Amino acid sequence: FSPRGSGGAGGGSGRGASTAAEDGIEAQAREARRPARTLGYDGGAMNFQNRTVVLCVGGGIAAYKACELARLVVKGRGTVRVAMTPAATRFVQPLTFQALSGAPVLVDLLDPAADLTYGHLALARMADLVVVAPATADLLARIRAGMADDAVTTTVLAATCPLLVAPAMNTRMWRNAATQENLASLRARGVHVVGPAAGELADGD
Repeated sequence: FSPRGSGGAGGGSGRGASTAAEDGIEAQAREARRPARTLGYDGGAMNFQNRTVVLCVGGGIAAYKACELARLVVKGRGTVRVAMTPAATRFVQPLTFQALSGAPVLVDLLDPAADLTYGHLALARMADLVVVAPATADLLARIRAGMADDAVTTTVLAATCPLLVAPAMNTRMWRNAATQENLASLRARGVHVVGPAAGELADGD
């Protein structure tokens, strides 16, 4: 297991395709069996024991799906810590993720209480895997640009562990050349991209 591999969040965008984050975790776990590159997770049992997954939640309607992802990590005996963009808190309350993870949620880096709990860049240091779900079009663009203007993008930029992003947005935004260029750039840096899966759009498009 090589926890410190390649590293790399969020305005509101439509739900579009579902995040497929759960499938992505399982896919990464299957890759762990391959000697060429391994993340050290047991895909069959979803075993996250002694692993810390930092879940970065973007501001899209698919943010509610990240709750299930957090639950799966805990069920797999792993530790999950959560960072949210301000927009994400408009879809799911931080208290929900706090209840699922058993730890405070990082939203405001300048909040004295948050600094007391985590310290500067503590989430990035403790992560064995960073998962961005949902990764909205805006969040992907800001991650590609190397921005660090909220708890999510700052954590992603500082992380040295593997980074997995699960895009979720309106189909028109997904097909836009700018979004595809951002994804291509992130893939070239070693970022793992999973999904999106086809699904009914929240806006009816």
